[in-house]
Amino acid sequence: MAEHRSMQRAALLDAARSLLSESGTEALTFPALAERTGLARSSVYEYFRSRAAVVEELCEVDFPVWAAEVSAAMERESTAEGKVEAYVRRQLSLVGDRRHRAVVAISASELDAGAREKIRAAHGGLVAMIVEALGEMHAEPRLAAMLLQGVVDAAVRRIELGAAEEPSAITEAAVAMALRGVRG
Repeated sequence: MAEHRSMQRAALLDAARSLLSESGTEALTFPALAERTGLARSSVYEYFRSRAAVVEELCEVDFPVWAAEVSAAMERESTAEGKVEAYVRRQLSLVGDRRHRAVVAISASELDAGAREKIRAAHGGLVAMIVEALGEMHAEPRLAAMLLQGVVDAAVRRIELGAAEEPSAITEAAVAMALRGVRG
């Protein structure tokens, strides 16, 4: 029974990822989740009490996986500059991934305070990853990390919007800005 519930919950989360990445937050409804999973709408409520609960669990499940991928890319580098470049490149390479698209859709939506706090905490963990490397490059590494993440977030939005520039050009510009500032 527990295994069945776990599989159903995983199917609901997978359906939520698909809905969010395909159509944004408006598409994440219990009727849509029920349709995607073949469950009765009332059964969805047995797993999640609200849309916010679905969002919170997606963040709890997906954000650590995404962060681990960024961390692994950074760990392969031996210099501070290499770590910064890996931090930017890996985040931007994940833009097309369903998990990432779901997190972006989630962050753009109006959520309750609990869900917003979980997203903020997850982002804080991501930013904390780069502080040590920036300590070798900047007098105020925490501030630099927050600004660096701002560059990454702007590049993510540009790629997500389907900007005139190719994603690779946006990535190269973001890396240059991260490493050399606006002179890059």
